[in-house]
Amino acid sequence: MREPDCRRSFMPTYEYRCLDCKRPFEVFITYADYGKVPVVCPRCKSEHVHRRIGRVRIARSEDSRLEELATDFGDPAALEGLEEDPRALGRMMRKMSQELGEEMPPEFDEVVDRLEKGQSPEEIEAALPELSEEGGLADDSGDF
Repeated sequence: MREPDCRRSFMPTYEYRCLDCKRPFEVFITYADYGKVPVVCPRCKSEHVHRRIGRVRIARSEDSRLEELATDFGDPAALEGLEEDPRALGRMMRKMSQELGEEMPPEFDEVVDRLEKGQSPEEIEAALPELSEEGGLADDSGDF
């Protein structure tokens, strides 16, 4: 049996959550293959997964997604106060990551999780110095 293809742009897509690494993911499985092929987490390769019922989606072009992000975050008022509010910064980073639809490294998720819990960028940098040393999420100034 072959593994299901992990393409986002085709239907039917099924949403799963890996019970080992706790990450959500989507897979494309034809109706004929559903229930016959193993579903494997693309991140940790575990078959210990649970199917989720997802939201209804509207297909949009990448341009329209980027346009919405520009509208949301292009307004200076929408960005105001992010430096003082780590939770808002974390939410904004997570939304941008989801809208772009690209797989982010685990370090990105770690930083966003910590921001959403209220940890400041400075505290995160102190707790995870390898990120700035390896050229991770910090730039040359030490800011995220």
